Amino acid sequence: MFAVFRSARKGLRVLTLPLLALTLAACDTLPVTNSGVASGDPVQVALLVPSGTGDGATESIARSLENAARLAMRDLNGVTIDLRVYPTAADASLAAANAEKAVNEGAQIIIGPVYAAPSNAAGRAVAGKGVSVLSFSNNAAIAGGNLFVLGQTFRNTADRMASYAVSQGKQRFVVVAGKDAAGAQGKNAIQQAVTAQGASVVGTVEYALSQQDVIAAIPAIRAAVSDNGADALFLTTDTATALPLLSQLLPEAGVSSEVTQFMGLTRWDIPAQTLSLPGVQNGWFAIPDQGATSAFSGQYQAAYGAAPHPIGGLAFDAIAAIGALASQGQGDTLTAAALTQGAGFRGASGIFRLNPDGTNTRGLAVATISEAQVKILSPAPQRFGGAGF
Repeated sequence: MFAVFRSARKGLRVLTLPLLALTLAACDTLPVTNSGVASGDPVQVALLVPSGTGDGATESIARSLENAARLAMRDLNGVTIDLRVYPTAADASLAAANAEKAVNEGAQIIIGPVYAAPSNAAGRAVAGKGVSVLSFSNNAAIAGGNLFVLGQTFRNTADRMASYAVSQGKQRFVVVAGKDAAGAQGKNAIQQAVTAQGASVVGTVEYALSQQDVIAAIPAIRAAVSDNGADALFLTTDTATALPLLSQLLPEAGVSSEVTQFMGLTRWDIPAQTLSLPGVQNGWFAIPDQGATSAFSGQYQAAYGAAPHPIGGLAFDAIAAIGALASQGQGDTLTAAALTQGAGFRGASGIFRLNPDGTNTRGLAVATISEAQVKILSPAPQRFGGAGF
């Protein structure tokens, strides 16, 4: 976990928050093909959650995932899910052992775990058994083979943002990234997305993960923008790390968002205090379908008396997809071909689909902040092949 950044000039403090994988709502699906289980037979699903650590926050994630999965099971067009929950204690060895145990006990598909290492271990453990693993991670580096990631990936966000930016006339991008694994993945995702849109990354500035190094990077960012005539500045950081400091210091250094569009690879609207920061005003970032997210949150609140954890909806998505496939046709329901059918599914944060390379694509909206309020610039698409794709 990175340290909280405080403004050297204004004493600004932003609460620490984890980078979230994404949230969600609705159990209906887009049309699906090539799927089905024997009519009336329950689908045995193993849910691997990070319980058993003794850490309160981790136990809360585990409860929210199980609750969301059971919420999705209430409306599956007559499909019955036999859900069996296995703890991983966020440990790779235990995740692998319980993945094997689940399959030996009849699991036809595994959903979870949350973190990258346990997910990778679980996938490897059952790779030779014909069982897919739908992890709640957003780390695309572990995806592939029988392992799919359900969390919103950097490439998915970068594609949406780059597509929108180019549609608004932006062609020359400077990328600002932290010198860590997330920064490197984000930088690469932006480079690929911008190139795919026929635009150019004309400069890249990286900084070490300290307040001092972020401050020291400001002149290099300013030079990269001015020397290359950049019309967009794409930041990989989030509100828990360098975003508050960068968004304050860059305008003070003469990098104006009125000339060079500020864009983000992460959510700029959480926590709520961020909305009042002067530097994030008029910046662009991606968010899930807010109608779907609100509907899911409302259903969860009504059922369990509390809000879901921000990644809880991923378990809802997994069950919704399994139920959709099981309600269609005959034969092998949960093959890779069925899971990756192009029409996708509708889940807790709107439409999504699983890709053959193990990653996912989610329908995202493009938002901005104006007068400390979130405003939608481009709504989330409601089907694949529509606006935003």
